[in-house]
Amino acid sequence: MQFEFQIDELEHKIEELKKFSEEKEVDLTEEINKLKDQRDIALKVLYEDLTDYQRVIVSRHPERPYTLDYIENITTDFIELHGDRLFRDDPAIVGGLCKIDGKNFMVIGHQKGRTMQEKVFRNFGMANPEGYRKALRLYEMAERFRIPILTFIDTPGAYPGLEAEKHGQGEAIARNLMEMSGIKTPIISVVIGEGGSGGALGLGVADKVFMLENSVYSVISPEGCAAILYKDPSRVEEAANNLKLSSQSLLKVGLIDGIIDEALGGAHRGPKETAFNLKRVVLETLEELEKLPLDELVEKRYEKFRQMGVFNR
Repeated sequence: MQFEFQIDELEHKIEELKKFSEEKEVDLTEEINKLKDQRDIALKVLYEDLTDYQRVIVSRHPERPYTLDYIENITTDFIELHGDRLFRDDPAIVGGLCKIDGKNFMVIGHQKGRTMQEKVFRNFGMANPEGYRKALRLYEMAERFRIPILTFIDTPGAYPGLEAEKHGQGEAIARNLMEMSGIKTPIISVVIGEGGSGGALGLGVADKVFMLENSVYSVISPEGCAAILYKDPSRVEEAANNLKLSSQSLLKVGLIDGIIDEALGGAHRGPKETAFNLKRVVLETLEELEKLPLDELVEKRYEKFRQMGVFNR
């Protein structure tokens, strides 16, 4: 990432000193630690003041943890459930039963890929209608057995292909919005990377919505906004900053309930530390939500989303 050039230089120097120390059998621990301290200070200063556009870049980092990474790091006894029972399975959305510190959860999330083969298999995290219908099947199963739901949002958007439209992409997402608003079990959503438009909302109607520190959530991508609104793709950075799509911007206007801290320098630099922070927030939030009667829980969830976009003069 271009804005990290100073960090890259320091990390390059650290690696050079490590290599020299090993080759020459010289103890350079003190010098290496000094450079690490400089790097950490530089990271802290840089990441405290990122623009919304820079956070878009971080949210798309190829080494950023995805849904299955968080499932591996914070859950046990995960059993993946496949298929929408109507047409087929959609690998762009994964879900299943698991335990988090002994508590039962239904976990559902978008899944991207790392290698090109994985990206194609997961359709770059862009779900088809079958993915949203699979998610709905799992919501209903969780409601039936009174299991809390945890969703991970990380998609550039729902897949806009011809087949997806033929199979009812809009209807599938709309039905999820309607059904999630009335599901009688606690729902917690976390935006872990990109939260792209309706494709994100299809998993995002929840009692509490959190965002990781460097994730983004928006009605349209900065590239799409620049092309449509400004008729100029080169204005993508301006579009990102004007969309106010960062967690910090969205918390200010009350569209999310909280921000989960990432490891210093982004989740890709410390996936386990970030996962630990996420797990702590999820368990604390669930404890709070479980105190509410189910009818009150559902009513509050419904009103929460009805109030979004309402302005009083």
